[in-house]
Amino acid sequence: MALMSNRALGLAAAAIAALGLSACGDDSPASSSGLTVQTSFYPLQFVTERVAGDHATVANLTEAGGDPHALELSPPRVGELIESDLVVYLAGFQPAVDEAVDQNAADRALDVSGTVNALDSHDHEHDHGGEHDRGGEHEVDHDDALDPHVWLDPQNMVAITEAVADRLAQTDDANAEDYHANAEELVGELTALDNAYADGLASCSRDLIVVSHAAYGYLTERYGLEQVGVSGLDPEAEPSPQRIAEVQDVIRDEDVSTIFYERLVSPDVAETIADDLGVETAVLDPIEGLTDETEDETYLTLMEQNLDALRAANDCS
Repeated sequence: MALMSNRALGLAAAAIAALGLSACGDDSPASSSGLTVQTSFYPLQFVTERVAGDHATVANLTEAGGDPHALELSPPRVGELIESDLVVYLAGFQPAVDEAVDQNAADRALDVSGTVNALDSHDHEHDHGGEHDRGGEHEVDHDDALDPHVWLDPQNMVAITEAVADRLAQTDDANAEDYHANAEELVGELTALDNAYADGLASCSRDLIVVSHAAYGYLTERYGLEQVGVSGLDPEAEPSPQRIAEVQDVIRDEDVSTIFYERLVSPDVAETIADDLGVETAVLDPIEGLTDETEDETYLTLMEQNLDALRAANDCS
């Protein structure tokens, strides 16, 4: 018999402990009527809540304000995952979720990565002078890394919405008609959002954006833009002095007016570059999670704010 890894043993122990905790009270999602669904981070929570309506209790494994990239699951969270009727997650984005699902909920999980065409982390990169990787020096160690930020293309969210509706209907066929009706309504809103982006970015003075974290490959691919990331797919990666110099060259040569940063990651590097070059900074939200500042927003309203920011930065008419 193969020995379990320390991490696997830890997860198993955590699951057992969590089951004991959940059995002691009535506050867990399992005590609510209808289905109980765990989602791995905010965009999937948004879709699942909209599609499920009143027929499910939907929880988010990533707490508000937390970095989904670095998620670690506590014993109670593992217990909630074990007891749920369905887990909606994106394989390859959060290793702790991948492992917990594989060990505890593989038969009750929907991996939405299978619903969209994934981009390689190096696809559609701005090649400044033919020598450098737009995503940052840290990307060269991950030649075949896939960009997980699929939700920033509204058409990918349409595919995810339809997949969630199908899986909920399969899990709870008594309410299948409601799930599909809710999905149809959301698909209409996502399609309108897609059209607003296509129209709003159709005529701009620039088609290049500089971002602190190269999370926007799907968005830029969809709408004919290019991104230059100070850091690569990992928002916590520290760019080298060489990388910063390369980004500064791009800003000067392309007459970039704005460096975008995000709420969940320190803006210090972006602000330093902007101050050195006399350009502006602005928020472009990757919508990986909500914060205290955005707790009253939704995926749709944050995407609308991103469109406004892109239009202002690129002087769109």
